[in-house]
Amino acid sequence: MTDRPLNAVIVPVTPLQQNCTLLWCTKTMKGAFVDPGGDLDRLLGVAAQHKVTIEKLLVTHGHIDHCGLTGTLRDRLGVPIEGPHADDKFWIDMAPAVGAQYGIAGATAFTPDRWLVQGDTVTVGELVLDVHHCPGHTPGHVIFHHAPSNLAIVGDVLFQGSIGRTDFPMGNHADLINAITTRLWPLGGQTAFIPGHGAMSTFAQERRSNAFVADSVLAA
Repeated sequence: MTDRPLNAVIVPVTPLQQNCTLLWCTKTMKGAFVDPGGDLDRLLGVAAQHKVTIEKLLVTHGHIDHCGLTGTLRDRLGVPIEGPHADDKFWIDMAPAVGAQYGIAGATAFTPDRWLVQGDTVTVGELVLDVHHCPGHTPGHVIFHHAPSNLAIVGDVLFQGSIGRTDFPMGNHADLINAITTRLWPLGGQTAFIPGHGAMSTFAQERRSNAFVADSVLAA
């Protein structure tokens, strides 16, 4: 048995290889999927493998690879959806059309049981995660931070060596840079983060070497 309060496993899903995160409270073995965009049978198999009971679904933003099948999974499990911020409602409402465009079969629109705003918290078992609203990639993007574990799940705000695209409808590059520097960096350089795609990194590493938001780049 681990002495860590939180454990997490990354499961890439959909043709876009989006990082769905299974996180759970090691004391209660209750867990949540963050951004279960597709491949639901595989996700449920991973939860069963780790003996985790899913109690809710968390969503960072409304893009199809992150939430296309979240409504279907809610119906299957009978658990609530929390997130994203309500400013992403228009993306979620477009899920069936966008799903067809990106080859994500069965994508459905849904209404979360709880929209999230800056300063909210969400619970998973006995864990408490802080919610930070980080617009720019989408207007309603949120991230989840578990301070005791120095872990953040940041969706498509920040990647190892890159940042989220801002050329989609309602994207805003200035807002994204502001969210990274005012909402992510204050969480501390020691914070490891799970991005929406690709490998994990730390905020300190990105402040040193990220081509878009390294301290040296932003100071230039």
